[in-house]
Amino acid sequence: MISKLISLIQNNHFKIQRVFLFLISTTLIVLMFPRQTSFKFEIQKGKPWKHETLISPYDFSILKSKEDLVSQQKLIIDNNKPYFEIDPTVYSIKAEEFMSSFDQKWALDKKVNKDSRFTFFNLKKKNKRTNKKERLAYLGLQKLEYVFNNGIVQLTDEIETKGVDFEILLSKENVAEVVRYSDLYNIEKAAQYISDISGLSENEKDFLSPLLLESLTQNTYFNKLKTEKLLEQDLKNLPNSRGKVKNGQVIVSQGELVTDEKYQILLSYKKKYEGKNWRDNSSSWLFLGHLLLVFVALLIFYLFLKQFRPEIFQDNKKITFLLTMVLLMVLVASISFKMSAISVYLIPFCLLPIILKAFFDTRLSLFTHLITIIIIGFFAPNGFEFIYLQLLAGIVSILSVLQMYKRAHLFFSAAKIIAIYLVSYFAISLTQEGSLDTVNFSNFAWFAANGVLTLLAYPLIFAFEKIFSLVSDISLLELSDTNNPLLRELAQKAPGTFQHSIQVANLAEEGILEIGGNALLVRAGALYHDIGKMTNPQFFIENQHSGINPHDNLSFEESAQIIINHVNNGVIIAKENKLPDELIDFIRSHHGTSRVGYFYKQYVASFPDDQNALDKFTYSGLKPYSKETAILMMADAVEAAARSIKNPTAENIDSLVEKIINSQIDDNQFENADITLKDITKVKKLYKKKLQSIHHLRVEY
Repeated sequence: MISKLISLIQNNHFKIQRVFLFLISTTLIVLMFPRQTSFKFEIQKGKPWKHETLISPYDFSILKSKEDLVSQQKLIIDNNKPYFEIDPTVYSIKAEEFMSSFDQKWALDKKVNKDSRFTFFNLKKKNKRTNKKERLAYLGLQKLEYVFNNGIVQLTDEIETKGVDFEILLSKENVAEVVRYSDLYNIEKAAQYISDISGLSENEKDFLSPLLLESLTQNTYFNKLKTEKLLEQDLKNLPNSRGKVKNGQVIVSQGELVTDEKYQILLSYKKKYEGKNWRDNSSSWLFLGHLLLVFVALLIFYLFLKQFRPEIFQDNKKITFLLTMVLLMVLVASISFKMSAISVYLIPFCLLPIILKAFFDTRLSLFTHLITIIIIGFFAPNGFEFIYLQLLAGIVSILSVLQMYKRAHLFFSAAKIIAIYLVSYFAISLTQEGSLDTVNFSNFAWFAANGVLTLLAYPLIFAFEKIFSLVSDISLLELSDTNNPLLRELAQKAPGTFQHSIQVANLAEEGILEIGGNALLVRAGALYHDIGKMTNPQFFIENQHSGINPHDNLSFEESAQIIINHVNNGVIIAKENKLPDELIDFIRSHHGTSRVGYFYKQYVASFPDDQNALDKFTYSGLKPYSKETAILMMADAVEAAARSIKNPTAENIDSLVEKIINSQIDDNQFENADITLKDITKVKKLYKKKLQSIHHLRVEY
């Protein structure tokens, strides 16, 4: 039993691996889903409520709209009171300095000795000031005390920009009170107050005023840290709700217009619903629901590949790449939905179809994009809006990027993507809001940035090429450059083969354009299909220019083996030069399982009784498996044969093309390729026309 199981696994390990890739992708996507239930109603502002009358099953608070919160936060910020502190030590220090300067000046003016007992402390302690010196000094201290207690403010750039007519919080001895900033003194205003001393003679004023002015300094400072903390606390204490909806109260009736007020109530109910149901219900059921949703979506993707893209379905490397792209898009979307600072409109979801278009066909790229945005739409806010915008943008990106190897196409595509985003979003906003005033034009900037990020397609295509060993149109264009080192080597070692390859490339490219296919791929494949002839170039007729044929000294089998080995040699050279597998397949299949006809016929004529003769002269390569490889086989055969016609005429060319291609059909060389007889007929006509043009045929009169 165990041996049978092991044998079954060994025989079907590719299928098991494929199924495992889809299952693990399903699980990873579900793990990215938010851990909350989904609201089952679509909310559209300005439209009638199409569902049944909604009655609240519990009490919930009505959340303020984002606009209301922003407006109230702005009001708090605008009305925020700067916090100032008075430093009480400044007055004590300046009072001591004033008393010392006063005593010194008094002694000089009166020509008396200084009094060591004449201090700030002693003067304040006395109940009565018995002499003129004490009374004058005490009057000066009162003036200083008043201005310092009132506050001499230190000016800053932040405060000066606010003007003078605003309120502040002024802290005195750890007690803050609201005062007007204009009530504080600055140095100039304090000096003005000091100068206006009444009840003194001119001599007394002249004596006292300079001492007081020297004592003035700033003692009130702006506390930026405290101001910011108080503002932060006020913003934190701002309530995010207004009013309540009671249990059993009608939220919205069927057919009722969803006004701004109703819309906000419905959003509040949605948030309460999703949070409450997540707490009340089992997480296992939620996980199962998400699992089934994603499983069905990926199952459809699985069946699509199996039915319409069997060549990709059989390649687990390509399936891994496709599923990785889907996972990356879902991951980026999940992160953006959790980060409020980044809008989902910034995420360039159009990168997915553009990148896939570089490696696969348009239909597969669009279908993969569709499956991806449907999955993301399960947990995206405003799912319908999200899917609508991304689907339109994805279609435009695929239709506009016709040839990835032309850089201008990508720039034009980015501009078109931005335009379709802007128009579609504007249209949706008008249908929801019904007014230009409520359209969020700031989202237009996100869309513009989204289009710019689409230009990341080029470096990402290069990265994915290296990671998954894929080949893109850009790489094919680079490989088709005849200045490529390997092609230059072919031109030097086998110049005839090089010219033959160029002619075959031209024919094959025209042929695939006629019936539809990857022209870049078939051209690159044609240029490299005969690189194996570099090993023994003189044994191939197109490289023989001296009139000497080395086959004359070999047996028929040896000659045939050298000719056949150019396929195997080509595969070895291609792998050594790290050519993509897609191009190596052209080398393997360009002769299919056909025969080396010339030497085979001669051998049979000489040895008619050899029953194994056919095996000695048959190529062992695989048969063409696609339109591109089939087209190359036809182009290679007719181009080589046309060179052997000594007197080419239109009739000779037509007969030759018909004979060679019909022989390939009869030999079942195209049985694995998705090419029809109608396609082959079109290609025949094209090749006849092209070969006649190449050989400069003229009509005989």
